[in-house]
Amino acid sequence: MTQASDNERRVLINGQWRQANQQSTFRPTDPSNHQSIDQVFPVSAWSDCDEALNAATDAARQMRSIPAETIAKFLECYADKIEEAKDNLVDAAYRETGLAKSPRLADVELPRTSNQLRAAAAACRSGSWALPTIDTKAGIRSSYEALGPVCVFGPNNFPFAFGSVSGGDFAAAIAAGNPVIGKANSSHPETTRLFAQLALAAAEETGMPKAIVQLIYRTDHADGEKLVSDARLGATGYTGSRHAGLALKAAADKAGKPIYLELSSVNPVVITPGALQERGEEIVGDFITSVLMGTGQFCTNPGLVLLIKDESSEAFITSVKDRFANSASGTLLSPSVASNLATSIKTLCDFGAELLVGGGEPEAGRCAYANTLLTTSGTSFLGNPEGFQTEAFGNASLVVVADDVEQLCKTISQLEGNLTGCIYSHTDGSEDAACEQIASELTPKVGRILNDKMPTGVAVSSAMNHGGPYPATGHPGFTAVGVPGSLLRFAKLTSYDNIRPNRLPDLLQDENPRSAWRLIDGTWTTEAIS
Repeated sequence: MTQASDNERRVLINGQWRQANQQSTFRPTDPSNHQSIDQVFPVSAWSDCDEALNAATDAARQMRSIPAETIAKFLECYADKIEEAKDNLVDAAYRETGLAKSPRLADVELPRTSNQLRAAAAACRSGSWALPTIDTKAGIRSSYEALGPVCVFGPNNFPFAFGSVSGGDFAAAIAAGNPVIGKANSSHPETTRLFAQLALAAAEETGMPKAIVQLIYRTDHADGEKLVSDARLGATGYTGSRHAGLALKAAADKAGKPIYLELSSVNPVVITPGALQERGEEIVGDFITSVLMGTGQFCTNPGLVLLIKDESSEAFITSVKDRFANSASGTLLSPSVASNLATSIKTLCDFGAELLVGGGEPEAGRCAYANTLLTTSGTSFLGNPEGFQTEAFGNASLVVVADDVEQLCKTISQLEGNLTGCIYSHTDGSEDAACEQIASELTPKVGRILNDKMPTGVAVSSAMNHGGPYPATGHPGFTAVGVPGSLLRFAKLTSYDNIRPNRLPDLLQDENPRSAWRLIDGTWTTEAIS
């Protein structure tokens, strides 16, 4: 395998690390000291994308005849290699992102990544994700099957679990039978390169196509839009900023190409007076832990808190303000994250939010910003709901204090779509009527609703929905976390009408032991045909 020192300015295309056809180069930044890392990576010209698309098209054709068992073994082999390379991966990601080696990278995100790959392997092996369906009377059978090459744009905040060649989108696309073209995030290109090396080695060991995984580090905006709209591409998975994501979506939509986006979310947390009176300091602790975890750089970070005006809400705000002031600010992922956070805070203040603690300019000497708390009234929020929903990605949150339950519900009715929404209430049930009223407004606005729990934890569970209405994502009907549901984004439903038995896909054969829904004498069953 090519050594890391030789891989500078190289891209992975069709099983080979080769010199990029580059327009320019870039260096990542060590956020702990704001200094450029001494590694150079290419900004690829369109010819790199074109070659990757051609290779992926050939790989997709090959994968149609590769047994699910083989694809599953590739995913499991890759998971094993990730665990074997744990120290190198953690060291690289720490240097590029400033995220804590332990517990964040080594003990949480890396095991989650390998577990996701194994869960995807299990779904691939079982075939149940494809919803195989057989109508014996009509002679029609259907299932979901591979869509074609998938391009994955990785985010800056999860270099492992959402990485372009390691994360949930990658695992889902491969398990559904598609090759992946990874577009690395510029914040952690070396970490992504290490993953691509491991994936290529796993592909070689399990006999998968050479182009099952390919890697390009960066393109210009025009080529990125051209890539997601190319006729050879099946779909795109994207996690990142709303502005860049919507530009890609416009290009993909114009070409009729599916693109699944995670864009923006302030994740409203409603805390009732009864909850604060019963266990106010406990909730303050929950909130502080959640909002400052990872320096607030989670897509499920609680960026908006909704309270009702009384003494308990005033006590909550004062306690959070003091805790923010007395807590050291963590390291942000990159200079752009720090500058964007400062800009968002200024925007909220310009709209009339009161700055209680923090604010100002990014810290000199490292990528950091003061822990920041702002507040505004329900009346002010309702006067400019769009402005007050400006996302401040990082260690910051806005508290909205409503006059009463009715104004609180009006505030919720003006919210954009979010990944999550939480309601804290008194445990004795005395606020159940009010909570039902609040929940009826909040639930349609979010992909995941929580009670008495902060939203930052996203369990790798089959029942998890990591999605939501726009602008949380580009489509409210899909999830980026949770196998087998996440696989359906990268598949197409195919119906086989009067197809001869020997020409049917393996999954739809009568003798196939894997589960299939069958319509027999008007009754749906999973029983095998006798």
